[in-house]
Amino acid sequence: MLDRRFIVENAELVKRNCANRGAQVDVDRFVELEQSRKARLIEVEELNRKANEVSRSIGKAKDQAERESRKEQGRQLRQQTQDAQAKLDALAAELDELLRQIPNLSHPDAPIGEDDKSNIELFRGKTPLPEFDFQPLDHVELAEKLDLVDFEAGANVAGHGFYFLKNDAVLLELALQRYAIETLIGEGFTPVTTPDLARNDVLAGIGFIPRGPETQIYSVENTDLSLIATAEITLGGMLAGQTLDVESLPKLLCGISHCFRTEAGAHGRATRGLFRVHQFTKIEMFVFTLPEESDAMLDRLRDIECRLFDGLEIPYRVVDTATGDLGGPAYRKFDIEAWMPGRGEFGEVTSTSNCTDYQARRLNIRYRVKSEKGTRFLHTLNGTAIAVSRALIALLENHQRADGSIIIPDVLRLWMGKERIESRGR
Repeated sequence: MLDRRFIVENAELVKRNCANRGAQVDVDRFVELEQSRKARLIEVEELNRKANEVSRSIGKAKDQAERESRKEQGRQLRQQTQDAQAKLDALAAELDELLRQIPNLSHPDAPIGEDDKSNIELFRGKTPLPEFDFQPLDHVELAEKLDLVDFEAGANVAGHGFYFLKNDAVLLELALQRYAIETLIGEGFTPVTTPDLARNDVLAGIGFIPRGPETQIYSVENTDLSLIATAEITLGGMLAGQTLDVESLPKLLCGISHCFRTEAGAHGRATRGLFRVHQFTKIEMFVFTLPEESDAMLDRLRDIECRLFDGLEIPYRVVDTATGDLGGPAYRKFDIEAWMPGRGEFGEVTSTSNCTDYQARRLNIRYRVKSEKGTRFLHTLNGTAIAVSRALIALLENHQRADGSIIIPDVLRLWMGKERIESRGR
């Protein structure tokens, strides 16, 4: 979340940023409430001071009548204090609700636009678009021919959007995980397996909406737990409420988790196959770092993602995400969109975001410098290393051959134990 004082002192900037990001937040109401809160706080403190003063004077009363009078005065002041405190608490609750709806500021270079149509392509990867001398199949057709994915069984067991990976697709998933993890370990990341559930206050701290009509989250009934949509939630929550020594930063984590998303509102061909599914495995990067180092760290995470997809020999482009397409916590976000021949277009496979101190404020994660008094909020960043379901789409479709086989990229062959995927009947 943003700092309260910053919002009041920069209300026009915050309103303009909300408009650019399509956030319907009454910033003027926030400013009005914050001013009322400060006035009410002064009132409560003054009533407390008077009540304490009267309480101390009771023992100095000249007689019983004066003592009883002062006791009555004290009771009245305490009641007034309770009433004023109740009003202050109500103001604070409304303020907090508004504060949590205000998105992070946007990077000055982020494209201004209401949706992904305003994203700006920055550059393309090393692998050129494939030139097929045959009609390429999409991943659903390839998976059926090679017996890699069972969508029908997944739907029978859990409903549309679920699936079974089979045979070489299972090995591909494991190989993609090992490829990503070993790359990240080489970059100094600590590998972590995370819970697939988190408390709703952790989800809210990261910036997800655990419940309500707009949520993309599966919540567990009669608990304060929800299934996570990304390991960003659990990795960020690992250090909630902690203060780190500056010498320990940056802290680089890579999490392995299942991800669960309702994908409410998804429709059209985006729902075909593995592109928008309700469960998938993902390797996620998460970084806690110093404020002055977060811009450079965002570039580093983007470059790692590029290196991973260059290694997979998959064509892609990198886009700078428009303000209207940014999630609430993100200050700036880069997406990698891989070429998907079956769709005839680029599709998002990774994203990386600098969330500045937005999440750290909500989760109360700080750092200290030994030579300085007090603590400061650090910055958090996240980035997809490999989201297996979409990586599989790009891998299968770009590496298909005329005979129906799939060439396995060199970087995965160590774990696959083969150079291509062929029909099991061959």
